[in-house]
Amino acid sequence: MFSTKNLSPRQLAAFTAGILSVPIAIGIAALTRDWRVGLGSLIVVFPGSYGLIIFTLERFIYRKIKLIYKLIYQTKATKKEEVYFKYILPQKSIDEVREDVEAWGEKRNREIESLRKNEAYRKEFLQNLSHEFKTPIFAIQGYVDTLLGGAMDEEKIRKKFLENTAKNVDRLVNLVNDLDEISRLESGEQLLYKQNFVIQDLIREVYDSLSIKMQDKNIKTSIKKGCEAPVTVFADKEKVKQVLINLVENASKYGKQQGTIVASIYKTDDQHVLIEISDDGIGIEGEHLDRIFERFYRTDAARSRDKGGTGLGLAICKHIIEAHGQSIHVRSTPDVGTTIGFTLESRRD
Repeated sequence: MFSTKNLSPRQLAAFTAGILSVPIAIGIAALTRDWRVGLGSLIVVFPGSYGLIIFTLERFIYRKIKLIYKLIYQTKATKKEEVYFKYILPQKSIDEVREDVEAWGEKRNREIESLRKNEAYRKEFLQNLSHEFKTPIFAIQGYVDTLLGGAMDEEKIRKKFLENTAKNVDRLVNLVNDLDEISRLESGEQLLYKQNFVIQDLIREVYDSLSIKMQDKNIKTSIKKGCEAPVTVFADKEKVKQVLINLVENASKYGKQQGTIVASIYKTDDQHVLIEISDDGIGIEGEHLDRIFERFYRTDAARSRDKGGTGLGLAICKHIIEAHGQSIHVRSTPDVGTTIGFTLESRRD
């Protein structure tokens, strides 16, 4: 069945002119009893009707549509856009224009939703930032006020309070350093010095450097069986070491007594290597998995702060891996354990 749904303005004008002129021509031919007069009237009426209809459409309808498109693009039309408005737009059907406007509307809705989420994250980030700074600052203030209030004369209290003050100063310094590093990573100021190195050797180096911290829980570290063969990657060795330290430290903090931390290395293809750090600790609830790489996001704020750290470790890991043009991901099941993996570029010759 014939449909006018996807007709362009000129096709619609011709179709409408035909509907008008043919009955008129037939009527005139019937009244005059001369088919030549009817044919002549058709020849006259059809182009006249077509011209009037197309003028009306372009003048009063597509002129408004053209304005809508300009408002959509929110810019003064370039020469390319003027050509589009003059020659291509008039060839579009009303339905095609509607689809364009609907697509623009959906895009704007997505942008608005994204802005709302970003605003919510910004507010939450500022609240968390304020809390992270206030906690050590108020602690320092309390210790100093107590010492100045007379406790300085007692040697044991003085030493204890000064040690606690020093710990909170260190926490502030670490917090500022981590924020500064994230800022440099985001701005692209942090240059990467890539080189070829064996990833297993770096993992063992990180294990050795953190062995003392894991002694309290008697956590065992290892490289998964079948992954011991040396695999060379091309990356910034010091930055990747920082990532591994963060991941292994987290696995240790949230691991169970006499637990295990296992590193796995896989060649996913000729160009990429997947490195995973797995533990058998408390795990992470599914609702938190999408957000654990956000700055200051903690799955359990009180318990996480008791574990120490600035709350920026995983955010830094994410920025470092993304600065390499790679990706980082997490898998976790409560009371079973967590695996965090990231990809790196394979060896370059």
